[in-house]
Amino acid sequence: MRDILDEVTAWYRAGTRFALATVVQTWHSSPRSAGAAMAVSESGEVVGSVSGGCVEGAVFELAQEVIATGVPARETYGVSDGDAFAVGLMCGGTLEVFVELVTVDRFPDLLDVADAVSRRSAMAVATVIGAPGAVGAHIVLTEDAATGSAGAAALDHSIAEMGRGMLAQGRNGVIHLGMNGEHRMDDVSVFVESFAPSPEMIVFGAIDFAAAVVRIGKFLGYHVTVCDARPVFATRRRFPDADEIVVEWPHQYLARRTVDERTVLCVLTHDPKFDVPLLVQALGTKAGYIGAMGSRRTHLDRLEKLREAGVGEAALARLASPIGLDLRGRTPEETAVSIAAEIIALQWGGTGKRLTELSTPIHA
Repeated sequence: MRDILDEVTAWYRAGTRFALATVVQTWHSSPRSAGAAMAVSESGEVVGSVSGGCVEGAVFELAQEVIATGVPARETYGVSDGDAFAVGLMCGGTLEVFVELVTVDRFPDLLDVADAVSRRSAMAVATVIGAPGAVGAHIVLTEDAATGSAGAAALDHSIAEMGRGMLAQGRNGVIHLGMNGEHRMDDVSVFVESFAPSPEMIVFGAIDFAAAVVRIGKFLGYHVTVCDARPVFATRRRFPDADEIVVEWPHQYLARRTVDERTVLCVLTHDPKFDVPLLVQALGTKAGYIGAMGSRRTHLDRLEKLREAGVGEAALARLASPIGLDLRGRTPEETAVSIAAEIIALQWGGTGKRLTELSTPIHA
């Protein structure tokens, strides 16, 4: 729901009733993952997507029924002889969608969720999608608080316990419990959607290529910071899309930053006085991706200097340099696509090869 929060909260504030359709489970080659959402207002306006177009028509009709009746619905879409072209997934996957009516009375904490997302605070929403008499109930979870109820204190406790575990991992998914919160029963099905803070992308080097990387980083959902020691280059005018602009020596800035496994570090300075001390610092962090721009000669010189600085071979193996995939791109925008493609491939274990050359599933 994260990607449609702005639209649905505008409806919510205006008192517009709407149906929220959320992908709660997927199997095989599903085009969207759990948490993908589509909303339909009472006037018929649509935002978001649950399948990239395959079953949106059928979900729209189901959403209109939910708006009319107020009764939540749960439907599975896949491929069969009868519905493959009508409402099926042509990719061969299967997905399950939960559709609920959203109003102020039914979901009083929605604005709190939107506020937490805007403040980059961790929060999860646990929605009962299967249970006798409690379907549609919500429990909103933070690390140390919970609001809402599924109808029984013991059940609420188990939902909070398991939901916080999923929030800590940034995962979405369905948990199954007994009516009193028993962990080895499946009377109650609850979908947990984690709203963990957006991952960080830090772009070092306020050059033209950096502006394109910032734009594509924002497109991919990163909280993007630009850092450069030169105030004449690190300006809001040059980087209007950046969430933050920092004028500071890059290695000093990185030393005081919190970096986790989801953080992306793009070193675009290709100037030894900046990037060598910065990469020494970066390769000692838990960052999930560390890439550095430069020619192959620059890369070899950089490796030599990093070894002289005491960086070991295991750490050097983490460095993506020269940065990006071989797309033969030349413009800043093409280079940014190359860098983004490498980040995505590393994140999901992709090969970077053309799909036409492979026989493996497209959506693993």
